[in-house]
Amino acid sequence: MFDEREKIALFIDGANLYATAKALGFDIDYRRLLKEFGSKGYLLRALYYTALAEDQEYSSIRPLIDWLDYNGYKVVTKPTKEFYDASGRRKIKGSMDIELAVDAMVLADHVDHLVLFSGDGDFRSLVEAVQRKGRKVSVVSTLQTQPAMVADELRRQADHFIDLATLSGKIGRDPHERAPRPNDRASDDDED
Repeated sequence: MFDEREKIALFIDGANLYATAKALGFDIDYRRLLKEFGSKGYLLRALYYTALAEDQEYSSIRPLIDWLDYNGYKVVTKPTKEFYDASGRRKIKGSMDIELAVDAMVLADHVDHLVLFSGDGDFRSLVEAVQRKGRKVSVVSTLQTQPAMVADELRRQADHFIDLATLSGKIGRDPHERAPRPNDRASDDDED
């Protein structure tokens, strides 16, 4: 599937990968993810796409974005848009599909193998276009959930399908790795 002489680029649909890993019951260790795919060839780029709510003073994803930005990932963000649907319900929209697709088409001229971390069927035509340029495309998502997190048409279009469940041991975060927070520790006084 991978050739160690290949130049590889990772395209990570952040929201989709998070939802898939959560559905499978594990957290992604992004340092281990880089190491895993770096061992398969020359890892030219790892791009992570996510929308951010800019009106919030603190976003729970901000620490991850900052860490990724300093640790080998190119992070691509844009602000979410707020709107009201026909029935007056507040909705938030933040699709990064166009940004990911444009970057993939540009980088396809410089890599041999693109790895797309998403199950979104909207990417099927992108995969096909990249393949017409003579590039291999692997899609990472899962069939292990009900319903499957990967669109059938995307999985069929890809040169290779990698089930995220099979990578959990290689790129999953060790649950004991995170240091307990001060409030999580039982103090000596509690034992009396």
